[in-house]
Amino acid sequence: MSTLDGVSEQQPSAPPERLTGRLKLVLVVLLVAQFMLAVDFSILNVALPAIGKGLGFSLGNLQWIATSFALAAAGFTLLFGRIADLVGRRRLFLIGLAVLGAASLLGGLAVNPETLLIARVAQGLATAAVTPAGLSLLTSSFPEGPLRSKALGLNGALMSAGFTTGAVLGGVLTDLLSWRWSFLINVPVALAVLIIAPTVISESRADDANRRDDANRGDDESRGDDESHGDDRARLDLPGALAVTVGLLSLVYGLTMAGEHGFGDPKALVGLILGVVLLVVFYFVEKGVPQPLVPVRILRRRSVIFGNLAGLFAFVTETSLVFLMTLYLQKVLGFSPLAAGLSFGVLGLGTVVGGVAAARVIGRIGTTPTLVTGGLVQAVATVALVGLGDSRSSMWLLLIATFVGGVGNMLVIVGFMVTATSGLPDAEQGMATGMATMSQQVGITMGTPIMSAIVTAHVGGSADPDVILAGVSVAVLVNALIVVAGVIMAALFLRTPRTPTRGIASERREDLARGTVESDAADNLRL
Repeated sequence: MSTLDGVSEQQPSAPPERLTGRLKLVLVVLLVAQFMLAVDFSILNVALPAIGKGLGFSLGNLQWIATSFALAAAGFTLLFGRIADLVGRRRLFLIGLAVLGAASLLGGLAVNPETLLIARVAQGLATAAVTPAGLSLLTSSFPEGPLRSKALGLNGALMSAGFTTGAVLGGVLTDLLSWRWSFLINVPVALAVLIIAPTVISESRADDANRRDDANRGDDESRGDDESHGDDRARLDLPGALAVTVGLLSLVYGLTMAGEHGFGDPKALVGLILGVVLLVVFYFVEKGVPQPLVPVRILRRRSVIFGNLAGLFAFVTETSLVFLMTLYLQKVLGFSPLAAGLSFGVLGLGTVVGGVAAARVIGRIGTTPTLVTGGLVQAVATVALVGLGDSRSSMWLLLIATFVGGVGNMLVIVGFMVTATSGLPDAEQGMATGMATMSQQVGITMGTPIMSAIVTAHVGGSADPDVILAGVSVAVLVNALIVVAGVIMAALFLRTPRTPTRGIASERREDLARGTVESDAADNLRL
Protein backbone atom coordinates (compact mmCIF):
# COMPACT_ATOMS: atom_id res chain seq x y z
CA MET A 1 0.00 0.00 0.00
CA SER A 2 1.34 3.39 -0.92
CA THR A 3 1.86 6.15 1.56
CA LEU A 4 -0.83 8.31 0.00
CA ASP A 5 -3.30 5.42 0.11
CA GLY A 6 -2.62 5.02 3.81
CA VAL A 7 -3.32 8.67 4.41
CA SER A 8 -6.58 8.59 2.48
CA GLU A 9 -7.85 5.57 4.39
CA GLN A 10 -7.17 6.96 7.84
CA GLN A 11 -7.89 10.61 7.21
CA PRO A 12 -11.39 11.78 8.21
CA SER A 13 -13.58 13.07 5.40
CA ALA A 14 -13.03 16.70 4.63
CA PRO A 15 -15.77 19.11 5.73
CA PRO A 16 -17.85 20.61 2.91
CA GLU A 17 -16.58 23.85 1.46
CA ARG A 18 -19.96 24.84 -0.02
CA LEU A 19 -23.52 24.67 1.23
CA THR A 20 -25.01 21.28 0.37
CA GLY A 21 -28.75 20.69 0.11
CA ARG A 22 -28.84 19.15 3.58
CA LEU A 23 -26.83 22.00 5.13
CA LYS A 24 -29.26 24.50 3.59
CA LEU A 25 -32.16 22.69 5.26
CA VAL A 26 -30.32 22.63 8.59
CA LEU A 27 -29.60 26.34 8.27
CA VAL A 28 -33.22 27.22 7.44
CA VAL A 29 -34.62 25.23 10.39
CA LEU A 30 -32.16 26.73 12.88
CA LEU A 31 -32.62 30.27 11.55
CA VAL A 32 -36.41 30.05 11.75
CA ALA A 33 -36.16 29.00 15.39
CA GLN A 34 -33.68 31.76 16.26
CA PHE A 35 -35.80 34.37 14.44
CA MET A 36 -38.86 33.33 16.45
CA LEU A 37 -36.92 33.66 19.70
CA ALA A 38 -35.69 37.12 18.71
CA VAL A 39 -39.25 38.22 17.92
CA ASP A 40 -40.32 37.13 21.41
CA PHE A 41 -37.89 39.60 23.00
CA SER A 42 -39.81 42.62 21.75
CA ILE A 43 -43.23 41.51 20.53
CA LEU A 44 -44.94 42.31 23.85
CA ASN A 45 -43.42 45.78 24.33
CA VAL A 46 -46.22 47.57 22.49
CA ALA A 47 -48.88 45.20 23.85
CA LEU A 48 -48.10 45.73 27.57
CA PRO A 49 -50.82 48.36 28.22
CA ALA A 50 -53.45 46.18 26.52
CA ILE A 51 -52.34 43.11 28.52
CA GLY A 52 -52.48 45.08 31.76
CA LYS A 53 -56.00 46.26 31.00
CA GLY A 54 -57.20 42.83 29.86
CA LEU A 55 -55.87 40.80 32.78
CA GLY A 56 -55.94 43.37 35.57
CA PHE A 57 -52.19 44.01 36.07
CA SER A 58 -51.47 47.01 38.26
CA LEU A 59 -49.21 49.64 36.72
CA GLY A 60 -46.39 48.73 39.13
CA ASN A 61 -46.58 45.02 38.30
CA LEU A 62 -46.76 45.45 34.52
CA GLN A 63 -42.95 45.44 34.28
CA TRP A 64 -42.86 41.84 35.49
CA ILE A 65 -44.23 40.64 32.16
CA ALA A 66 -40.87 41.59 30.64
CA THR A 67 -38.74 41.06 33.76
CA SER A 68 -39.86 37.46 34.40
CA PHE A 69 -38.87 36.53 30.86
CA ALA A 70 -35.51 38.31 31.06
CA LEU A 71 -34.61 36.71 34.40
CA ALA A 72 -35.18 33.18 33.13
CA ALA A 73 -33.66 33.77 29.67
CA ALA A 74 -30.43 35.33 30.96
CA GLY A 75 -30.04 33.41 34.22
CA PHE A 76 -30.16 29.87 32.85
CA THR A 77 -28.42 30.28 29.49
CA LEU A 78 -24.93 29.14 30.48
CA LEU A 79 -26.30 26.17 32.43
CA PHE A 80 -28.43 24.98 29.52
CA GLY A 81 -25.52 25.48 27.13
CA ARG A 82 -23.49 22.96 29.10
CA ILE A 83 -26.46 20.60 29.52
CA ALA A 84 -26.79 20.62 25.71
CA ASP A 85 -23.18 19.39 25.46
CA LEU A 86 -23.93 16.50 27.83
CA VAL A 87 -27.43 15.26 26.96
CA GLY A 88 -27.46 16.19 23.28
CA ARG A 89 -27.91 19.52 21.54
CA ARG A 90 -30.71 18.41 19.25
CA ARG A 91 -32.56 16.83 22.16
CA LEU A 92 -32.44 20.00 24.26
CA PHE A 93 -33.28 22.11 21.20
CA LEU A 94 -36.44 20.09 20.57
CA ILE A 95 -37.43 19.96 24.26
CA GLY A 96 -36.98 23.74 24.49
CA LEU A 97 -39.11 24.32 21.39
CA ALA A 98 -41.87 22.09 22.79
CA VAL A 99 -41.82 24.06 26.06
CA LEU A 100 -41.86 27.34 24.11
CA GLY A 101 -44.90 26.27 22.10
CA ALA A 102 -46.76 25.09 25.21
CA ALA A 103 -45.85 28.25 27.16
CA SER A 104 -46.99 30.47 24.28
CA LEU A 105 -50.32 28.63 24.14
CA LEU A 106 -50.70 29.05 27.90
CA GLY A 107 -49.91 32.77 27.66
CA GLY A 108 -52.36 33.28 24.82
CA LEU A 109 -55.15 31.62 26.84
CA ALA A 110 -54.25 33.22 30.22
CA VAL A 111 -57.16 34.62 32.23
CA ASN A 112 -55.22 36.12 35.15
CA PRO A 113 -51.81 37.72 35.84
CA GLU A 114 -50.41 34.65 37.63
CA THR A 115 -50.97 32.37 34.63
CA LEU A 116 -49.42 34.88 32.26
CA LEU A 117 -46.30 35.27 34.43
CA ILE A 118 -45.90 31.48 34.63
CA ALA A 119 -46.08 31.39 30.84
CA ARG A 120 -43.46 34.14 30.53
CA VAL A 121 -41.06 32.34 32.89
CA ALA A 122 -41.52 29.16 30.85
CA GLN A 123 -40.88 31.12 27.64
CA GLY A 124 -37.69 32.51 29.17
CA LEU A 125 -36.49 29.05 30.22
CA ALA A 126 -37.25 27.72 26.74
CA THR A 127 -35.28 30.57 25.20
CA ALA A 128 -32.35 29.84 27.55
CA ALA A 129 -32.37 26.23 26.30
CA VAL A 130 -33.08 26.68 22.58
CA THR A 131 -30.73 29.60 21.87
CA PRO A 132 -27.38 28.03 22.93
CA ALA A 133 -28.47 24.56 21.72
CA GLY A 134 -29.42 25.98 18.33
CA LEU A 135 -26.21 27.99 18.06
CA SER A 136 -24.05 25.00 19.01
CA LEU A 137 -25.89 22.87 16.42
CA LEU A 138 -25.08 25.57 13.91
CA THR A 139 -21.40 25.89 14.83
CA SER A 140 -20.91 22.10 14.97
CA SER A 141 -22.76 21.58 11.66
CA PHE A 142 -20.73 24.18 9.77
CA PRO A 143 -16.92 23.86 9.78
CA GLU A 144 -14.85 26.74 11.11
CA GLY A 145 -14.07 29.17 8.31
CA PRO A 146 -16.13 30.82 5.54
CA LEU A 147 -19.16 28.51 5.87
CA ARG A 148 -19.48 29.09 9.61
CA SER A 149 -18.98 32.83 9.19
CA LYS A 150 -21.75 32.90 6.58
CA ALA A 151 -24.10 30.88 8.78
CA LEU A 152 -23.40 33.07 11.83
CA GLY A 153 -23.86 36.18 9.70
CA LEU A 154 -27.30 35.08 8.56
CA ASN A 155 -28.15 34.03 12.11
CA GLY A 156 -27.14 37.42 13.51
CA ALA A 157 -29.00 39.28 10.77
CA LEU A 158 -32.23 37.41 11.39
CA MET A 159 -31.95 37.73 15.16
CA SER A 160 -31.57 41.50 14.96
CA ALA A 161 -34.27 41.71 12.31
CA GLY A 162 -36.46 39.59 14.56
CA PHE A 163 -35.99 42.01 17.44
CA THR A 164 -37.16 44.86 15.19
CA THR A 165 -39.92 42.78 13.62
CA GLY A 166 -41.24 41.91 17.05
CA ALA A 167 -41.87 45.57 17.87
CA VAL A 168 -43.75 46.07 14.60
CA LEU A 169 -45.62 42.78 14.69
CA GLY A 170 -46.70 43.27 18.29
CA GLY A 171 -48.31 46.59 17.40
CA VAL A 172 -50.04 45.19 14.30
CA LEU A 173 -51.41 42.11 16.08
CA THR A 174 -52.58 44.11 19.09
CA ASP A 175 -54.30 46.76 16.96
CA LEU A 176 -55.91 44.40 14.42
CA LEU A 177 -56.61 41.27 16.46
CA SER A 178 -55.69 40.99 20.15
CA TRP A 179 -52.61 40.98 22.38
CA ARG A 180 -53.18 37.25 22.76
CA TRP A 181 -51.91 36.68 19.23
CA SER A 182 -48.52 37.98 20.32
CA PHE A 183 -48.29 34.66 22.18
CA LEU A 184 -50.31 32.38 19.91
CA ILE A 185 -48.30 33.19 16.78
CA ASN A 186 -45.43 31.11 18.21
CA VAL A 187 -47.45 27.90 18.38
CA PRO A 188 -47.64 26.97 14.67
CA VAL A 189 -44.03 28.04 14.07
CA ALA A 190 -42.73 25.92 16.97
CA LEU A 191 -44.85 22.98 15.81
CA ALA A 192 -43.49 23.20 12.25
CA VAL A 193 -39.87 23.27 13.45
CA LEU A 194 -40.54 20.35 15.82
CA ILE A 195 -41.84 18.26 12.90
CA ILE A 196 -39.04 19.12 10.44
CA ALA A 197 -35.97 19.40 12.69
CA PRO A 198 -35.59 15.69 13.64
CA THR A 199 -35.46 14.74 9.95
CA VAL A 200 -32.67 17.14 8.94
CA ILE A 201 -30.58 17.82 12.08
CA SER A 202 -28.26 15.15 13.46
CA GLU A 203 -27.70 14.69 17.19
CA SER A 204 -24.55 16.27 18.57
CA ARG A 205 -23.07 16.00 22.05
CA ALA A 206 -19.75 16.43 23.79
CA ASP A 207 -18.94 12.71 24.15
CA ASP A 208 -19.35 12.15 20.40
CA ALA A 209 -17.05 15.07 19.66
CA ASN A 210 -14.51 13.82 22.21
CA ARG A 211 -14.42 10.44 20.48
CA ARG A 212 -13.82 12.13 17.12
CA ASP A 213 -11.07 14.24 18.64
CA ASP A 214 -9.49 11.14 20.19
CA ALA A 215 -9.61 9.35 16.84
CA ASN A 216 -7.89 12.30 15.21
CA ARG A 217 -5.13 12.32 17.81
CA GLY A 218 -4.50 8.58 17.56
CA ASP A 219 -5.33 5.40 19.48
CA ASP A 220 -2.55 5.62 22.08
CA GLU A 221 -3.45 9.16 23.08
CA SER A 222 -7.13 8.21 23.03
CA ARG A 223 -6.54 5.39 25.50
CA GLY A 224 -4.68 7.80 27.77
CA ASP A 225 -7.55 10.26 27.57
CA ASP A 226 -10.07 7.55 28.35
CA GLU A 227 -8.17 6.65 31.50
CA SER A 228 -7.97 10.30 32.57
CA HIS A 229 -11.58 11.16 31.72
CA GLY A 230 -13.24 8.11 33.20
CA ASP A 231 -16.90 8.80 33.94
CA ASP A 232 -16.33 12.54 34.46
CA ARG A 233 -17.37 13.40 30.92
CA ALA A 234 -21.05 12.96 31.72
CA ARG A 235 -21.02 14.93 34.98
CA LEU A 236 -22.47 18.37 35.52
CA ASP A 237 -20.70 20.90 37.72
CA LEU A 238 -23.59 21.54 40.13
CA PRO A 239 -21.79 24.02 42.48
CA GLY A 240 -20.65 26.07 39.50
CA ALA A 241 -24.07 25.85 37.88
CA LEU A 242 -25.75 27.07 41.09
CA ALA A 243 -23.29 29.96 41.55
CA VAL A 244 -23.48 31.26 37.96
CA THR A 245 -27.25 30.82 37.64
CA VAL A 246 -28.12 32.61 40.91
CA GLY A 247 -25.42 35.18 40.14
CA LEU A 248 -26.89 35.98 36.73
CA LEU A 249 -30.43 36.04 38.13
CA SER A 250 -29.31 38.53 40.81
CA LEU A 251 -27.45 40.66 38.27
CA VAL A 252 -30.41 40.83 35.87
CA TYR A 253 -32.80 41.57 38.75
CA GLY A 254 -30.55 44.36 40.00
CA LEU A 255 -30.30 45.89 36.54
CA THR A 256 -34.07 45.72 36.10
CA MET A 257 -34.68 47.42 39.44
CA ALA A 258 -32.07 50.06 38.54
CA GLY A 259 -33.94 50.80 35.32
CA GLU A 260 -37.18 51.28 37.22
CA HIS A 261 -35.96 53.12 40.33
CA GLY A 262 -32.36 54.19 39.66
CA PHE A 263 -29.05 52.64 40.67
CA GLY A 264 -29.41 54.01 44.22
CA ASP A 265 -32.42 51.77 44.91
CA PRO A 266 -31.63 49.26 47.73
CA LYS A 267 -33.07 46.32 45.78
CA ALA A 268 -30.97 47.24 42.76
CA LEU A 269 -27.80 47.55 44.86
CA VAL A 270 -28.37 44.25 46.67
CA GLY A 271 -29.06 42.44 43.40
CA LEU A 272 -26.00 43.88 41.64
CA ILE A 273 -23.62 43.27 44.56
CA LEU A 274 -24.88 39.71 45.12
CA GLY A 275 -24.61 39.00 41.40
CA VAL A 276 -20.99 40.19 41.20
CA VAL A 277 -20.01 38.27 44.35
CA LEU A 278 -21.55 35.02 43.07
CA LEU A 279 -19.87 35.37 39.68
CA VAL A 280 -16.51 35.76 41.43
CA VAL A 281 -17.36 32.68 43.52
CA PHE A 282 -18.19 30.87 40.27
CA TYR A 283 -14.69 31.59 38.92
CA PHE A 284 -13.00 30.09 41.99
CA VAL A 285 -15.36 27.10 42.00
CA GLU A 286 -14.39 26.38 38.39
CA LYS A 287 -10.71 26.33 39.34
CA GLY A 288 -11.23 23.52 41.84
CA VAL A 289 -13.64 21.05 40.22
CA PRO A 290 -12.52 18.22 37.88
CA GLN A 291 -15.26 18.85 35.27
CA PRO A 292 -16.07 22.58 35.40
CA LEU A 293 -19.08 24.17 33.75
CA VAL A 294 -16.63 26.55 32.03
CA PRO A 295 -12.96 25.46 32.18
CA VAL A 296 -10.70 28.19 33.55
CA ARG A 297 -8.35 27.71 30.61
CA ILE A 298 -11.18 28.87 28.35
CA LEU A 299 -11.93 31.86 30.58
CA ARG A 300 -8.28 32.86 30.09
CA ARG A 301 -8.49 32.81 26.29
CA ARG A 302 -8.48 36.30 24.84
CA SER A 303 -10.82 35.31 22.05
CA VAL A 304 -13.42 34.07 24.55
CA ILE A 305 -13.17 36.85 27.13
CA PHE A 306 -12.75 39.88 24.89
CA GLY A 307 -14.89 38.40 22.12
CA ASN A 308 -17.79 38.06 24.55
CA LEU A 309 -17.15 41.54 25.97
CA ALA A 310 -17.34 42.93 22.43
CA GLY A 311 -20.66 41.17 21.99
CA LEU A 312 -21.90 42.46 25.33
CA PHE A 313 -21.10 46.05 24.30
CA ALA A 314 -22.80 45.53 20.93
CA PHE A 315 -26.06 44.33 22.47
CA VAL A 316 -25.96 46.92 25.27
CA THR A 317 -25.71 49.77 22.79
CA GLU A 318 -27.98 48.82 19.90
CA THR A 319 -30.95 47.49 21.89
CA SER A 320 -30.83 50.47 24.25
CA LEU A 321 -30.62 52.81 21.25
CA VAL A 322 -33.99 51.44 20.14
CA PHE A 323 -35.34 52.41 23.56
CA LEU A 324 -33.88 55.93 23.27
CA MET A 325 -35.26 56.43 19.76
CA THR A 326 -38.66 55.15 20.92
CA LEU A 327 -38.65 57.86 23.61
CA TYR A 328 -37.68 60.43 21.01
CA LEU A 329 -40.33 59.39 18.50
CA GLN A 330 -43.19 59.15 21.01
CA LYS A 331 -42.37 61.81 23.60
CA VAL A 332 -40.72 64.44 21.39
CA LEU A 333 -42.27 63.94 17.94
CA GLY A 334 -45.60 62.56 19.17
CA PHE A 335 -45.63 59.32 17.13
CA SER A 336 -48.05 56.51 18.03
CA PRO A 337 -46.54 53.23 19.31
CA LEU A 338 -47.31 51.53 15.98
CA ALA A 339 -45.78 54.35 13.92
CA ALA A 340 -42.70 54.35 16.13
CA GLY A 341 -42.34 50.59 15.69
CA LEU A 342 -42.65 50.86 11.91
CA SER A 343 -39.89 53.50 11.89
CA PHE A 344 -37.44 50.83 13.07
CA GLY A 345 -37.99 48.80 9.92
CA VAL A 346 -35.04 50.68 8.40
CA LEU A 347 -32.84 49.59 11.32
CA GLY A 348 -33.92 45.99 10.73
CA LEU A 349 -33.01 46.32 7.05
CA GLY A 350 -29.56 47.60 8.03
CA THR A 351 -28.96 44.60 10.29
CA VAL A 352 -29.93 42.22 7.50
CA VAL A 353 -27.52 43.94 5.09
CA GLY A 354 -24.76 43.83 7.70
CA GLY A 355 -25.38 40.17 8.48
CA VAL A 356 -25.34 39.12 4.83
CA ALA A 357 -22.17 41.13 4.14
CA ALA A 358 -20.34 40.06 7.32
CA ALA A 359 -19.04 36.72 6.02
CA ARG A 360 -17.49 38.34 2.94
CA VAL A 361 -15.97 41.15 4.98
CA ILE A 362 -14.48 38.67 7.46
CA GLY A 363 -13.14 36.57 4.59
CA ARG A 364 -11.45 39.61 3.07
CA ILE A 365 -9.98 41.50 6.05
CA GLY A 366 -10.24 39.08 9.01
CA THR A 367 -12.43 38.82 12.08
CA THR A 368 -10.93 41.49 14.34
CA PRO A 369 -10.65 44.17 11.62
CA THR A 370 -14.31 43.47 10.79
CA LEU A 371 -15.25 43.88 14.45
CA VAL A 372 -13.32 47.16 14.69
CA THR A 373 -14.66 48.51 11.38
CA GLY A 374 -18.24 47.68 12.34
CA GLY A 375 -17.80 49.38 15.71
CA LEU A 376 -16.44 52.54 14.10
CA VAL A 377 -19.35 52.66 11.65
CA GLN A 378 -21.82 52.16 14.50
CA ALA A 379 -20.14 54.84 16.62
CA VAL A 380 -20.23 57.45 13.83
CA ALA A 381 -23.88 56.68 13.07
CA THR A 382 -24.79 56.91 16.79
CA VAL A 383 -23.01 60.25 17.27
CA ALA A 384 -24.98 61.62 14.30
CA LEU A 385 -28.20 61.05 16.26
CA VAL A 386 -27.14 63.74 18.74
CA GLY A 387 -28.17 66.16 15.99
CA LEU A 388 -31.86 65.15 16.14
CA GLY A 389 -34.21 68.11 16.57
CA ASP A 390 -37.73 68.64 17.87
CA SER A 391 -39.43 68.60 14.45
CA ARG A 392 -40.33 65.73 12.13
CA SER A 393 -37.86 67.02 9.56
CA SER A 394 -35.23 65.17 11.60
CA MET A 395 -36.69 61.83 10.53
CA TRP A 396 -34.37 61.61 7.53
CA LEU A 397 -31.38 61.77 9.87
CA LEU A 398 -32.85 59.12 12.17
CA LEU A 399 -33.61 56.73 9.31
CA ILE A 400 -30.19 57.07 7.66
CA ALA A 401 -28.26 56.87 10.94
CA THR A 402 -30.17 53.84 12.25
CA PHE A 403 -29.70 52.02 8.93
CA VAL A 404 -25.95 52.66 8.86
CA GLY A 405 -25.64 51.91 12.57
CA GLY A 406 -27.51 48.64 12.05
CA VAL A 407 -25.02 47.57 9.38
CA GLY A 408 -22.08 48.39 11.66
CA ASN A 409 -23.62 46.75 14.70
CA MET A 410 -24.26 43.53 12.81
CA LEU A 411 -20.63 43.40 11.64
CA VAL A 412 -19.65 43.60 15.31
CA ILE A 413 -22.14 40.91 16.37
CA VAL A 414 -21.08 38.43 13.69
CA GLY A 415 -17.42 39.17 14.42
CA PHE A 416 -18.06 38.53 18.10
CA MET A 417 -19.83 35.22 17.42
CA VAL A 418 -17.06 33.99 15.12
CA THR A 419 -14.37 35.05 17.61
CA ALA A 420 -16.08 33.59 20.69
CA THR A 421 -16.72 30.15 19.08
CA SER A 422 -13.54 29.69 17.02
CA GLY A 423 -10.59 27.53 18.00
CA LEU A 424 -12.67 25.33 20.33
CA PRO A 425 -13.45 21.63 19.75
CA ASP A 426 -17.00 20.51 18.99
CA ALA A 427 -17.21 19.04 22.49
CA GLU A 428 -17.18 22.56 23.94
CA GLN A 429 -19.40 24.33 21.40
CA GLY A 430 -22.46 24.18 23.67
CA MET A 431 -20.49 25.85 26.45
CA ALA A 432 -19.03 28.42 24.03
CA THR A 433 -22.39 29.31 22.50
CA GLY A 434 -23.90 29.34 26.00
CA MET A 435 -21.39 32.03 26.98
CA ALA A 436 -22.08 33.95 23.77
CA THR A 437 -25.82 33.74 24.36
CA MET A 438 -25.32 34.83 27.96
CA SER A 439 -23.44 37.91 26.72
CA GLN A 440 -26.32 38.63 24.37
CA GLN A 441 -29.05 38.20 26.99
CA VAL A 442 -27.24 40.20 29.68
CA GLY A 443 -26.38 42.93 27.15
CA ILE A 444 -30.00 43.26 26.07
CA THR A 445 -31.04 43.41 29.73
CA MET A 446 -28.34 45.89 30.77
CA GLY A 447 -28.72 48.43 27.99
CA THR A 448 -32.17 49.83 28.63
CA PRO A 449 -31.77 50.32 32.44
CA ILE A 450 -28.45 52.13 31.92
CA MET A 451 -29.84 54.48 29.29
CA SER A 452 -33.10 54.91 31.18
CA ALA A 453 -31.19 55.95 34.32
CA ILE A 454 -29.19 58.53 32.30
CA VAL A 455 -32.32 60.01 30.75
CA THR A 456 -34.15 60.05 34.08
CA ALA A 457 -31.23 61.83 35.78
CA HIS A 458 -31.49 64.68 33.25
CA VAL A 459 -35.26 64.75 32.78
CA GLY A 460 -36.56 64.04 36.27
CA GLY A 461 -40.36 64.15 36.19
CA SER A 462 -40.60 66.68 33.37
CA ALA A 463 -42.84 66.00 30.36
CA ASP A 464 -41.42 68.92 28.36
CA PRO A 465 -40.35 67.60 24.91
CA ASP A 466 -37.28 69.88 24.89
CA VAL A 467 -36.11 68.54 28.25
CA ILE A 468 -36.69 64.95 27.13
CA LEU A 469 -34.79 65.63 23.91
CA ALA A 470 -31.82 66.96 25.90
CA GLY A 471 -31.82 63.86 28.13
CA VAL A 472 -32.04 61.53 25.12
CA SER A 473 -29.13 63.36 23.44
CA VAL A 474 -26.89 62.89 26.49
CA ALA A 475 -27.77 59.18 26.64
CA VAL A 476 -27.08 58.80 22.89
CA LEU A 477 -23.64 60.33 23.40
CA VAL A 478 -22.91 57.90 26.26
CA ASN A 479 -24.12 55.09 24.01
CA ALA A 480 -21.60 56.13 21.33
CA LEU A 481 -18.78 56.28 23.90
CA ILE A 482 -19.55 52.69 24.96
CA VAL A 483 -19.28 51.63 21.31
CA VAL A 484 -15.90 53.39 21.04
CA ALA A 485 -14.72 51.65 24.22
CA GLY A 486 -15.60 48.32 22.62
CA VAL A 487 -13.68 49.23 19.47
CA ILE A 488 -10.56 50.16 21.45
CA MET A 489 -10.76 46.97 23.49
CA ALA A 490 -11.08 44.81 20.35
CA ALA A 491 -8.20 46.58 18.61
CA LEU A 492 -5.90 46.13 21.63
CA PHE A 493 -6.75 42.62 22.79
CA LEU A 494 -8.16 40.74 19.79
CA ARG A 495 -5.23 40.64 17.41
CA THR A 496 -5.79 37.95 14.80
CA PRO A 497 -4.16 37.14 11.49
CA ARG A 498 -5.48 38.79 8.34
CA THR A 499 -6.37 35.44 6.80
CA PRO A 500 -9.19 33.63 8.61
CA THR A 501 -8.21 30.45 10.42
CA ARG A 502 -8.77 27.18 8.66
CA GLY A 503 -10.15 25.65 11.85
CA ILE A 504 -8.97 23.06 14.29
CA ALA A 505 -10.54 20.21 12.35
CA SER A 506 -8.46 20.86 9.24
CA GLU A 507 -5.33 21.30 11.35
CA ARG A 508 -5.93 17.96 13.03
CA ARG A 509 -6.43 16.23 9.68
CA GLU A 510 -3.14 17.66 8.48
CA ASP A 511 -1.43 16.52 11.69
CA LEU A 512 -2.89 13.03 11.19
CA ALA A 513 -1.75 12.95 7.58
CA ARG A 514 1.77 14.04 8.54
CA GLY A 515 1.83 11.45 11.30
CA THR A 516 0.73 8.70 8.90
CA VAL A 517 3.32 9.69 6.30
CA GLU A 518 6.04 9.77 8.93
CA SER A 519 4.93 6.35 10.23
CA ASP A 520 5.01 4.82 6.73
CA ALA A 521 8.42 6.35 6.06
CA ALA A 522 9.75 4.87 9.30
CA ASP A 523 8.37 1.46 8.34
CA ASN A 524 10.10 1.67 4.97
CA LEU A 525 13.40 2.55 6.62
CA ARG A 526 13.09 -0.40 8.99
CA LEU A 527 12.43 -2.69 6.03
